[in-house]
Amino acid sequence: MRTRYIMFFLIIIQMGSLPSAKAQRARHTFRLGETEFLLNDLPFQIISGEMHPARIPAEYWRHRIRMAKAMGCNTIGVYIFWNYHEAEEGIYDFSTGNRNIQEFFRLVRDEGMWLLVRPGPYVCAEWEMGGIPPYLLRIPDISLRSMDARYMSAAERYMKRLSEELKPWLITRGGPIIMLQIENEYGSYGTDRNYMARLKEIWLKNGIDVPFFTGDGPTDYMLEAGTLPGCAVGLDPGNAPSHWELAGRINPGVPVFSSETYPGWLTHWGEKWARPDTATLMREVRFLMDNRKSFNLYVIHGGTNFGFTAGANSGNRGYEPHVTSYDYDAPVDEQGRPTAKYTALRELITSYLPKGKKLPPIPEPIPAIEIPVIGLGVFSPLWDNLPKPVSSVQPKTFEAYGQDYGLILYKTELIDQKKGTLTVADLHDYATVFLDSKYIGTLNRREGINSIEIPESSSAKPVLELLVEAMGRINFGQNLIDRKGITDSVTLNGLTLTNWQVYNLPMTDKFVYDLRSSAKTTGKPGIFFKGNFFIDKVGDTFLDVSNYKKGIVWVNGRNLGRYWNIGPQQRLFCPGVWLRAGLNEIVVFDFHLTHPAPVFGFTTMD
Repeated sequence: MRTRYIMFFLIIIQMGSLPSAKAQRARHTFRLGETEFLLNDLPFQIISGEMHPARIPAEYWRHRIRMAKAMGCNTIGVYIFWNYHEAEEGIYDFSTGNRNIQEFFRLVRDEGMWLLVRPGPYVCAEWEMGGIPPYLLRIPDISLRSMDARYMSAAERYMKRLSEELKPWLITRGGPIIMLQIENEYGSYGTDRNYMARLKEIWLKNGIDVPFFTGDGPTDYMLEAGTLPGCAVGLDPGNAPSHWELAGRINPGVPVFSSETYPGWLTHWGEKWARPDTATLMREVRFLMDNRKSFNLYVIHGGTNFGFTAGANSGNRGYEPHVTSYDYDAPVDEQGRPTAKYTALRELITSYLPKGKKLPPIPEPIPAIEIPVIGLGVFSPLWDNLPKPVSSVQPKTFEAYGQDYGLILYKTELIDQKKGTLTVADLHDYATVFLDSKYIGTLNRREGINSIEIPESSSAKPVLELLVEAMGRINFGQNLIDRKGITDSVTLNGLTLTNWQVYNLPMTDKFVYDLRSSAKTTGKPGIFFKGNFFIDKVGDTFLDVSNYKKGIVWVNGRNLGRYWNIGPQQRLFCPGVWLRAGLNEIVVFDFHLTHPAPVFGFTTMD
């Protein structure tokens, strides 16, 4: 009994007295005991808060890390998104902006905290395609998350390159990385343990010599498929004694922890904001603290799915794209402020500290500003900025035309059948339909709408146009191969339409920068609106686009993400570090509006 009391006291001391940056640079050891994690050969309770560098402006990284530390965390968990660092095959970026993960690691070390790294290749995370790069979908018959040689060749190349970024920061080299995850929740996807074992071999071959862990739901079949001998078992989540017992029975001799304890939850377009019960969370964390179980809060701070990075789910309700905000109802909200959950968790964790020990003070919030009104005008119709088309007998997917995100315009003439029921067999994901430049209606994968009535036209050869938007690729489950655009045939009254002109509209920042202004509107929706606004001082703001219907927003050349009037999100987070005192520029592309409307800036999401 006395021995157990001393061991528990040592755990609390290590939890409450975080190692200084100088101390971390000295060599430490971290290893797996039979039931506990051992830091410098002493039992160590991991209290981790997860956040994702890709979802947070780099200028705010230190603030968010300090928020986690002030809540009582001694560790930061991070996903690394493969497709964020290798957007094009063989071209890597680990140095610019919030892709500079070594800088994030340095900040974690300097704040005296440890790191759990979750590098994929697949991560889920409500992120586009679960982090797998969509360039792989240009291979027609590829199999993902498998021993398919083409997938594994790309994955091994990424892992080898990423290892060069990770190795200087491993605890074995004086850094803060104490553990690395092998893939993510593979037990929810497949049963090939050879695949999991091969990933571990690749990391070892590339010099990753810290302990490994897996992460799976607490069920027999998930843990049997997803765990590996010698790797710690992560539970998503572990909130009951039976979960630990099950994990210990399936993969004995290694520590078990809750690799995803959920303070919040995700939200899809068209839903109400997810607001999980705080009381349930507190019971789960109290159980973990009382029983000295290690855990990782997924997430302590969510951030934002800037640009086209938001993913999607696929379930009984069909296609479910995620909103742009990744606030997640987390303890630290999208703008970096503490919530009621944060205060409750901080108080709970404080109650387990030894007498006289205190947590650091909560960092001051990042300033936020209001912008009374931003007036916009017509900048240019999309139709005045079409590139040279590609001829295609049958319409193909985005990937077949070498495009991953944005829009594609498919255009053809109606020769025989000129009116009736138009059906796009498997549209991914949203389209506006035009006949002779007149708006007819929409097709919507989310609502299962794949057909529309085409009216009679007076033209000898009516022109049909489908402006198709790629929304987030599915990030979880068996439907990861989620190619975009027209993935099957287009028929009119059952007859296949052929001979298409295809216009690639990637909607990249460069594409928007290169737009030609015409400052006119013909009444055909699909228009870029633009405005300038002055501010005396910079600060975070939430741009209210509730006067618009569906589209994308750029501020000073940065893509803030998608908006959609079906809600629940009506405001997009704009970091103050992306604004400047004086003149700023906003560009809005809307699928439906033909006349501009004002935008407002608020200090909060709601």
